[in-house]
Amino acid sequence: MDKDYLPFHPNPSKPTYQAPEGAVDAHCHVFGPADKFPYHPKRKYTPCDASKEQLFALRDHLGFSRNVIVQASCHSTDNAALIDALQTAGELARGVAFIDDSFTIEQLQEMHDAGVRGVRFNFVKRLVDSTPREVFFSIAEKIKTLGWHIVVYFEAPDLEELIPFLKELGTTIVVDHMGRPDVAKGVDHPDFQRFVNFMAENDNVWCKVSCPERLTLQAPDYSDVVPFAKTLVEQFPDRVLWGTDWPHPNMKSHVPDDGHLVDVIPMIATTQELQHKLLVDNPMRLYWN
Repeated sequence: MDKDYLPFHPNPSKPTYQAPEGAVDAHCHVFGPADKFPYHPKRKYTPCDASKEQLFALRDHLGFSRNVIVQASCHSTDNAALIDALQTAGELARGVAFIDDSFTIEQLQEMHDAGVRGVRFNFVKRLVDSTPREVFFSIAEKIKTLGWHIVVYFEAPDLEELIPFLKELGTTIVVDHMGRPDVAKGVDHPDFQRFVNFMAENDNVWCKVSCPERLTLQAPDYSDVVPFAKTLVEQFPDRVLWGTDWPHPNMKSHVPDDGHLVDVIPMIATTQELQHKLLVDNPMRLYWN
C-alpha cells in the first residue's frame, strides 16, 4: 500500500446502538487481496487489502445483516473482487459496479445474476480521469434494460454544473455522502441548500447520509456533520441510505472506529420509524426488489 495510506481500524468497538433486524450497510468496499485480485495499473492510490471475509466479519460484529458492496476506483473496471464477494455472500449482498461503454449486455446480465444492481460514476477529479459525457449516456442506456440505478460521487462545488447532466440520465440516481458538503459553511449555506433543492425537485434522486468521518472538522467527534444528515433523513425519509464506507480508503485525518460510526445513526435518524426506513426498507427496496 502507499506509505501514507491509513489502514482500517483493526479492532472496532461494539456499537451501543442496536440496528434493527435486517439492517443493510449500503456502502462498503472490498480491496484485493492483491495477490488474487490485482489493483489496476493506472490506479490513483494503492490501498491495504480488505477482504470479503473481513467485511462479512465486520457486518456481523456491527449487528448488520447485509451489505451493498461498491466497486472502488483502485480496481477500475475489473470487477472480479466485487463479483467474487457477491457470489460468496449470495442473498446477503448486492453490488455496484464500475464499467465503461465496452461492456456488453451479456456481460452486464452476468453481473446482474451475481447481484450487481447499479453502476458508479465518479466525478471526483483527484480519484479518476475525466470521461466524456457521451460515455456515461451510453452506459445509462445499457443498464436501464436491467433496471439498474446510477451511483454518483462528486464534491459540493461541482454539483451546479452537474445538475443538467444528472437530470438527463433518466434513471434512479444515488448520490454518495450527501454530495460532500463543506460542513464549515453550515446547513443553510447555498451549496447545501442547492443539494436539498435538487433532491426535492427530482424524486428519482436518493442519497447516502454516510461518511461523517470524511466531512467532519473535529474528528473523531462527528457532531458537526449530524445536522446535514438529519436534514436529509427527515426531508426525504424514503430516499436515504446509510453505509460504513469500510475500509475507509484515502482517509488522512484519522482511522475511524466503525462501531462509533454506527452510534451516529440515532443522532441522524431520531425515531425507530426513520431508522427502519434508512437501514432496512429503503436499501431492500432499491437493491433486493
